[in-house]
Amino acid sequence: MAIFSVYVVNKAGGLIYQLDRPAPRADAERTFSFPLELVLRPRDERVVVAFGQRDGIRVGHAVLAINGAEVNGRTTADGQDVLEFLGNPANYPVTIRFGRHRLSSNEKLMLASMFHSLFAIGSQLSPELGSSGIEMLETDTFKLHCFQTLTGIKFVVLADPKQTGIDALLRKIYEIYSDFALKNPFYSLEMPIRCELFDQNLKLALEAAEKAGPFGPGS
Repeated sequence: MAIFSVYVVNKAGGLIYQLDRPAPRADAERTFSFPLELVLRPRDERVVVAFGQRDGIRVGHAVLAINGAEVNGRTTADGQDVLEFLGNPANYPVTIRFGRHRLSSNEKLMLASMFHSLFAIGSQLSPELGSSGIEMLETDTFKLHCFQTLTGIKFVVLADPKQTGIDALLRKIYEIYSDFALKNPFYSLEMPIRCELFDQNLKLALEAAEKAGPFGPGS
């Protein structure tokens, strides 16, 4: 899996479409004795690892399950506070599953709005007039690519750093948006995209881009 997700953000900064590609989760499940060797802290309604990476467990990973039961944010399946439960020696040994949490719909909306603001800030900070704003952000595990149309719609693709041809893919997504969303008589501008043909053709475009591989047309 080389292309992870696609976002479409309207000119006001609202998320109007989002697609996550299915990918294997790199969860790590381990059994611990008391005291817990990891330092856990509450963050954004979750309990995450603050210190003590080991055995595939990394700083920032969230507690996903305890003794096989999924946790609900900061509480266990039976309603107990996760940190209080793990702080009680009577509950050990305990099996904990860690991993990256799935973003909620509200978090995706918030992040789309934040990127919209960063895009505008990037444009304003440019020493040259008429800067396009942020076109790419790179980390060690993914690249974020953005293409903004003349009307202010932003198409954002998150992909593996080795994936090429993303510039062409972004323009293909714009073409699909024009053909299957804008020309749909039931679609209203700036509103969430709920068009089956748009979904189908977008997925086909992503599959074609991935088959081109890391040695396809340069991005």
